[in-house]
Amino acid sequence: MIRVLIVDDHAIVRSGLKQILSIQSDFIISGEAGDGLEALRLIREQPFDVVLMDMSMPGRSGIELIKLVKIEKPKLAVLVLSMHKEEQYAVRALRAGALGYMTKESAPDLLVTAIRKVASGGVFISASVAERLALDLGGHQAVAPHTQLSDREYQIFRMIVSGIPIGGIAEELSLSVKTVSTHKTRILQKMKMSSTSELIHYAIRHQLTDLPGDL
Repeated sequence: MIRVLIVDDHAIVRSGLKQILSIQSDFIISGEAGDGLEALRLIREQPFDVVLMDMSMPGRSGIELIKLVKIEKPKLAVLVLSMHKEEQYAVRALRAGALGYMTKESAPDLLVTAIRKVASGGVFISASVAERLALDLGGHQAVAPHTQLSDREYQIFRMIVSGIPIGGIAEELSLSVKTVSTHKTRILQKMKMSSTSELIHYAIRHQLTDLPGDL
């Protein structure tokens, strides 16, 4: 049996995932969590084979949560099921320790296949992500400015271009406004830009934001 922990802050999403997975004879939903802290508590208390987690949740989530899960249980398979396009987070998620990345638009049967794959120690990614990883490792492409950001800087970059004010970012990430402002300054320096507007234009051009349309 494959013991699955579902981590998503939306109860209706967790319910839908349980319905999809519960009809599989080799799956058992051993737990569910609505945030990262609850997920970490469950991981410490009981055994799981796969953590199926959302990328964006209140509190600890995303890359930070993946790293914390791998610290607690290095051999525990993490499969990310996210609303964000693969281009936005997939490579960073894999580097943090995830074994797979899927969007929530994926077909249910593909999700079942992915869980079985990562539970057996395999990696589940799309062909486009595999190509991106190969190019990154081979060093055969120009380095895009956003790839030079640390995981924390990239997280704040994504929040900035999504329109969240500095104070809101600080509150959501439990950081001081001064710390977030310092991160923003470093982001602008690393990306050789001078304003939030430039960051937003860049994010849209490179499909790094969920904002609609092209500028």
